[in-house]
Order: sequence, then structure tokens, then C-alpha cells
Amino acid sequence: MGKGSGCIPSKKKIPVNDAEENEPLSVVESHEVPKTETTSRTIDVATTSEGVKKLKVYIVFYSMYGHVESLARSLKKGVDSVDGVEGVLYRVVETLPKDVLELMKAPEKVGDGVPLISAENLVEADGLLFGFPTRYGSMAAQMKAFFDSTGQLWREQKLAGLPAGFFVSTGTQGGGQETTAWTAITQLVHHGMLYVPIGYTFGAGMFEMDSIRGGSPYGAGVFAGDGSRQATEAELALAEYQGRYMANIVKKLGQKS
Repeated sequence: MGKGSGCIPSKKKIPVNDAEENEPLSVVESHEVPKTETTSRTIDVATTSEGVKKLKVYIVFYSMYGHVESLARSLKKGVDSVDGVEGVLYRVVETLPKDVLELMKAPEKVGDGVPLISAENLVEADGLLFGFPTRYGSMAAQMKAFFDSTGQLWREQKLAGLPAGFFVSTGTQGGGQETTAWTAITQLVHHGMLYVPIGYTFGAGMFEMDSIRGGSPYGAGVFAGDGSRQATEAELALAEYQGRYMANIVKKLGQKS
């Protein structure tokens, strides 16, 4: 699926015109301004064993204590359950110094198998899911710093037309399960991305009142409380559903291109 034209890469090697030598694009950007001089190269497209391109949903998150990460892993499970689509986990860079993290008793993230992502990697995805804890009803500074690093992509509108969604963690029931995602929509708008909420498509699970449950029509969510509370089965189930929902959206968009 393209990042502006809605096109999907060929199943074979594809020539890419108007691309810089080191530019990590996997498809031709239809909105690029023609250059007086062009270069041409080929890019290997990831394929399944049947030779069909596998669409990728990048699950990009920041998680200090592991609550958002637990949702991210459930989202990946949902994405991977859709044939022809693969979920890929990425962390954003930590902005707090190590001594502050130690004082906050934040666990080490080293060796967990989740790589860090840089802004230019986003253009490789066919869909994006961003996860972050709330800070007074808005995204955490670490995720905001990552979005701030996408200025060049914004200037060239490299992410235009790319479907994206959110999942969050809050400390309390009134802590921003909806507003944290709602205030983040501005990031997608400036990039021209397509916001994909889950609405009430989860069915009866969205109306259950028998237990405390994070999540909203905006996306999956978890209540962290004082930090000791972990995601419940209901919260993880909603996250897995959101991953599957996004994967199907990405797949449909790819088929129509």
C-alpha cells in the first residue's frame, strides 16, 4: 500500500524512480516533486513462501513499566492472525537520563528483542499503531519527541494516506483513556495519515460493566493504577482485536489499489 497514492508494491523487484541513493523507501511516492535528474534502483520486497508480498503493520510504542508493551504484544498477535499481514514491534527512544529512570524504578529494556525505531523507518510500513502512556491527558513526552523527529517526512508528506491508530495506558479511570488518543490525532492530521479507530466494532465487549476495563472507541487501553496493576484478559483481548481489525483494514486497502 502506498503512502499517498494508495498503490501497493509489485510482488517482484520494482524499479524506484526519483529516489535518493540512501532513501529507505519501499515504494514510489506519487506526491514527490519531479527532479531534473533521476536515479533508478530496485528494492527487494518481503514476500511469503507463496511469493506474495506480506503487508506490514508497525506497532510503535513507548512503555516505561510494561503496561503499554503488554498491549503491543497482544496487538501483534492480532495482526499476525490475518493472512498476508505481519506485525512488527518497535520502541521509540527514551528521553529521560538513566539516573532519573533508576529513581523512578523503571525496568531495563535491554535484551527484550524489540528494536528502536527512527522516523525514516515509518515509510516502510503499510499501517501504523502507536502506543503510549498518558501524561495529563496527552501522550508521554517520549512519544511526542518521536513525532517531533518526523519533520522531514511531514515536509515531503511521505506518510500521507497511511492508516494509523492508537492504544494507551492511564493511571486512573478518568485519566485519559479517550483524550490521550484524541489529542494525538493532530499528529496524524498534519501527516495526512488516515486515523483508524475501532469504534464499537468489538461488540458486546465494549459495553461490559462488570469489571474495570481500559480501552475505548479510540483504541485499546489499560489501567495501570499505581503501577502494580497489570492488563486484564479483557484489556488484552481488546488489544488483540484492534491488531486484527487494523490488519484487515490494511489488507483491504492493499487489495483495492
